[in-house]
Amino acid sequence: MSKADNAVPLSDKIEGAPHPAQTPRIFGQDAAAKEFLDVFNASRLHHGWLISGPRGVGKATFAWQITKFLLATPNSNRDGGLFEDNHESPHTLEIASDHPVSRRIAAGSEPSVFPLRRAYDEKRKRHKQIITVDDVRKLKSFFGLTSTDSAHRIVVVDCAEDMSPSAANALLKILEEPPKNAFLFLVSHQPASLLPTIRSRCRELRLNRLDKPSMGQALEAANVHFDTSHQEGLTKLSAGSIGEAVRILNIQGLTLYKSIIDIFGSLPRLDSKKVQALANKFSGRGTSSEFELFISLFETALSRLALSGAKDKHFDYIESFPEFEVFKRLSSNHLAAKKWAELTQTVSQRLRHGHSVNLDPATLILDTFFKIETCAVSVLQRPKALK
Repeated sequence: MSKADNAVPLSDKIEGAPHPAQTPRIFGQDAAAKEFLDVFNASRLHHGWLISGPRGVGKATFAWQITKFLLATPNSNRDGGLFEDNHESPHTLEIASDHPVSRRIAAGSEPSVFPLRRAYDEKRKRHKQIITVDDVRKLKSFFGLTSTDSAHRIVVVDCAEDMSPSAANALLKILEEPPKNAFLFLVSHQPASLLPTIRSRCRELRLNRLDKPSMGQALEAANVHFDTSHQEGLTKLSAGSIGEAVRILNIQGLTLYKSIIDIFGSLPRLDSKKVQALANKFSGRGTSSEFELFISLFETALSRLALSGAKDKHFDYIESFPEFEVFKRLSSNHLAAKKWAELTQTVSQRLRHGHSVNLDPATLILDTFFKIETCAVSVLQRPKALK
């Protein structure tokens, strides 16, 4: 990070949460932390690391935590040997928030770290769509700087999929011939989309989705306030992603999901007033992010409806919403579940295509619910065909 970066929006920061570099702890990723510490304590650190996993589970926070750890911890590779007698092997990646390294990184003034991210276009007032080759070329001067307190030079790429083909090839050259004491941490949501040669030159650390306790701890640590009675629902709707959970909370997603389930509850004949009221929320401008969340939650509701019929007694309902009553009636067996699963794919494709070509969101919502109604009539009024 740099001081200049703090004056403009950052592409690697989620609105409503602190930047990953400023997050003091990471939760629910003990296995990945232990794996890195085992390698560190054995003096077998690789120069390239691919930190992968679902979007929003803390990959960037994990990369920055390792960065702080490496800058604040005695070098286990000094003189090519093990720790000196007066150094104990560390058992945690956590570095105190008042440590000089933590303070410099939080302030964006740590000279030993280079965050490689999509730049902000001042003229268009938005972030660029890609990390360019010119962005990667800046690493040459960064690695050439005279070392200060730390012997390390660390690059955090967030995220690796944002690199253009030219940028990816330029970074590959660095991975092939890394400077001495250089470490590159590549945050990746979809590692399969990266160049195979990049993947082959990195050691992968995969992070998992967060469970309910870890989600609560992570939200509390990020100073995100919410009604804890909805913690279970938030964990399931966000699929264990802290980033998605913050987005849901920022845009009143829990209320939106309840509205969707309430409308499902009126089937097989839709409550037209509720549908129209929901559609009206997305009329006009400035609702792009809200409509994107609606699509995501609508897909989740339909998918959960289908799964409830497929899994029957083994399905884990969200107790804070009336899922049990609604889903048991609409998706009571495997054949009903199959119908809902097929419809999910159809309406999802239509919603996302309509959104991509800027069709009116309200019209799309109305049309989608009419398709839901048709399916519900088919499922509920022909019970013999489903037995």
